[in-house]
Amino acid sequence: MTTPRQDVEMTYLGKDTMELRSDFRQRAHVNLADIEWQDAPAPGVERKMLDRVGEEVARATSVVRYAAGASFPAHDHAQGEEFFVLDGTFCDEHGTYPAGTYVRNPPGSRHTPACPDGATIFVKLRQFAPSDLQRVCVDTLSAPFRPGLVEGLSVLPLHEHRGVSTALVNWAPGTRFQPHQHWGGEEIFVLRGVFSDENGDYPAGTWLRSPHLSRHTPYSEPGCLIYVKVGHLAE
Repeated sequence: MTTPRQDVEMTYLGKDTMELRSDFRQRAHVNLADIEWQDAPAPGVERKMLDRVGEEVARATSVVRYAAGASFPAHDHAQGEEFFVLDGTFCDEHGTYPAGTYVRNPPGSRHTPACPDGATIFVKLRQFAPSDLQRVCVDTLSAPFRPGLVEGLSVLPLHEHRGVSTALVNWAPGTRFQPHQHWGGEEIFVLRGVFSDENGDYPAGTWLRSPHLSRHTPYSEPGCLIYVKVGHLAE
């Protein structure tokens, strides 16, 4: 089942091929509360799709929820996978990842996910450069943040490769940033609090994608924590 918003933006190009918010030249934002969970192929696994191009194996950004005891068959990530554990504990044969863990599995990696106690993850698939082969695992709850470019801002870098970078950014209440332009675009997932700019207010659970060369003036009145990826949407 999909909401009316999804019906408008989702296009099926064939029996299994789908496009959802696939024009990366356009700004997009979605609050998870406004879309329904959909069943994934594995029992006990559901997802909320944010953008997608392809069949079941697709370039995709999603939030995926595993019920307690759910697992997913062994599979390859030919073009990489990165995920952030939102709640619960995600596991595979390479480790155990509690809430707050950021993981990158590079192109050519393979794993068998399982969640004995359940978990929810924000995940991006098939969005790596072929040369980006570093595996990354960061416990963001214990890793140190560094001061940002303005007072009240602190940053935890997670990964960088050839101009594409991912970080957590913490905004103290009342923090404001100068107007700026995003070369290569920007993608945000609001983890806590409320993030804002001149286009609106985005509470926790909101996903935003701003295209190459977009501009805005962000701020947060109550404070927030956001996952940010930049530089990956250049034409």
